[in-house]
Amino acid sequence: MTQTLQRLIGVAVAIGVAFSFCVFTVSENEVAIRTQFREIIQTGYEPGFHFKWPIDTVRKFEKRTVSQSFEGETFLTSENRGLIVDYYVKWRIKDAGRYAQAFGADTSAAGQRLSDIVKDGIKNAVAQRTLQQIVSAERTAFTGDMFDRASKSAESLGLELIDARVQKIGLPPDVESRVYASMQQSFGRLARQLRGEGEKEALRIRAEADRKRTELLAVAARDALKMRGEGDAKAAALYSAAYGRNPEFYSFYRSLQAYKNSLGKEGDLMVVSPDSDFFRYLRAPGGGANR
Repeated sequence: MTQTLQRLIGVAVAIGVAFSFCVFTVSENEVAIRTQFREIIQTGYEPGFHFKWPIDTVRKFEKRTVSQSFEGETFLTSENRGLIVDYYVKWRIKDAGRYAQAFGADTSAAGQRLSDIVKDGIKNAVAQRTLQQIVSAERTAFTGDMFDRASKSAESLGLELIDARVQKIGLPPDVESRVYASMQQSFGRLARQLRGEGEKEALRIRAEADRKRTELLAVAARDALKMRGEGDAKAAALYSAAYGRNPEFYSFYRSLQAYKNSLGKEGDLMVVSPDSDFFRYLRAPGGGANR
């Protein structure tokens, strides 16, 4: 190998080493900052290759969402009753510069600091409410204000608070049975009150329905009698008009009806004078009185 070739190889290696000190890469799951003598020069690098000065230092941080759960935290209500609360926090780095100034590369410190912020918010929210209000209300009802305040505090640390929610609310074992018994009595009184109001309303509705039913039946009976009377009057007028055309035929027809009703049953016995007007048409089908 000639000296010229060796020199070329040496120059190429030197250039490669120098180039390696002047470039760096950022993946999609990272955020990076560039510092010079511990002073932040640039932040907000996009994924890919980037250039720097050899004296610069590049620090990279995970930008994916971090989830942390915290169990068994004790809080006091406005009644000075203890609650055991489990909650979780989800966050990620939003401003790498602020994050680096606040925590450096210690991710656990960032999570603990954010947990303390959320814990203080839950503590204040629980201290403003009674146990019954906390149990009966939606969990987001007393954590909404806490989330807003915690988000502002997290933003000042270069973090984005994605979610912070209460997972479980419990009572210490020594007071759990007494509290549940008290709540059961309270809800029992409320149930009896609501049941009494419901029965009262039911009686009122039944009475109103019975009154309307009586009114409807009375009106229907009145209208029925009126219609029946009008019908009987029309029928009587029609019968009178029809029978008035031939009185003799009407008398004969009525006599046949009387014979049928009186003599049509076996074993009947009738005592009538032979010259009675009842046998008028039997003696003389023509209807003459002296026949």
